[in-house]
Amino acid sequence: MLEILAATPECANVAVPEASELAMQYYRSGNLLWIVQQFWSLAVPLIFLLWGWTGKISHLAQRWGKYWYFTIVVYLIFFIVISQLLSFPLDFYSDYVRQHQYGLSTQTLSRWFDNYGKSTLVSIISAAAFIWIFYLLLKKSPRRWWFYGSLASIAIMFITMIVQPIWVDPLFNKFGPMKNKKLEQQILDLASRAGIHEGRVFEVDKSQETKMLNAYVIGFGATHRIVLWDTTIQQMKPDEILFVMGHEMGHYVLHHLWWNLGYLSVLSFVVFYLTYRSANYLMNRYQQRFGFTQLSNIASLPLLLFLITLYMLLSSPISNCFSRYFEHEADRFGLEITENNEAAAKAFIALQQENLANPRPGPIFKFWRSSHPPLGDRIDFCNSYCPWKRKEPMKYAKYFQGEPSK
Repeated sequence: MLEILAATPECANVAVPEASELAMQYYRSGNLLWIVQQFWSLAVPLIFLLWGWTGKISHLAQRWGKYWYFTIVVYLIFFIVISQLLSFPLDFYSDYVRQHQYGLSTQTLSRWFDNYGKSTLVSIISAAAFIWIFYLLLKKSPRRWWFYGSLASIAIMFITMIVQPIWVDPLFNKFGPMKNKKLEQQILDLASRAGIHEGRVFEVDKSQETKMLNAYVIGFGATHRIVLWDTTIQQMKPDEILFVMGHEMGHYVLHHLWWNLGYLSVLSFVVFYLTYRSANYLMNRYQQRFGFTQLSNIASLPLLLFLITLYMLLSSPISNCFSRYFEHEADRFGLEITENNEAAAKAFIALQQENLANPRPGPIFKFWRSSHPPLGDRIDFCNSYCPWKRKEPMKYAKYFQGEPSK
């Protein structure tokens, strides 16, 4: 037994830090806030329905808009602005007050209001650009709109993923090349080893808003890029950042964006069909109170929104399960391409400490809210997974070109 243990190299021995009392307060209050937010996301469209607002706004939009498309646009403006006003206290508390209370935010009040206004404007423009498509389908095909609407939603998701990095995100933050050119070259070398020979890494000035750390991959084709928050660069060591980048490259090489789009496409068909069945039943039963008799009337928007939000919430445990699997495999990819278990584990510790995360959340949190594996589990994985040291085959070695830099 001793000989077997001696022949098995230790991957790493990084202890998972206990969550601080402040982190546990943030965790517990965050759970309560999440419940309130889910309740409110369902309550807002119900207010429009049960208080008769949607029918009145629809009549006003018909008088002001006159033509079909402009009627929809006028309604959307009223609906989004009123919804934002109703949600403003909760949004302001969760995004600004609470983040400052826990020392996580560096955002000024004026910047927060500026971003909030931009977000509202983007919502109105996006709604005006796409919502009419679904109401045209409702009008032309009352029994098959859910099927064609699902196809339209898939196309819209794809378009959004393409244009968001170049048209939407720059409205809120400045994106540019990395300032640390040595680190940038190390990242590009790592990308080349992953088979990504035209990699684009952008540094974003999130330190203007937050002390939290993050990195992500976004876009398709010419708009595809890896985005690294400047806070991450400031708080992590170079070898830890390289693991983070290896993780994000794993999402790209393993086509997780495409797999995610495929899952969302299937989910879209299910949610739209359930919405179709439920909406017709509820409209026929409560049409006098709702103020409309046809789903093709733009006044039906709160009803459709309520049902879609409800079904998306109910499906979130399944979505989280898929997401956790993708994140775990991206962790594996990052470990295999860097072969640096200690740096990977310490990167997760930095995320835990700077983001006030609970490394061992409860099962209910994981089931309903966790799109990533718990940080404690991820550190444990870093401590135990190193097939290259044990002379065992690596799962993703087929994607690598050359030897890892030491």
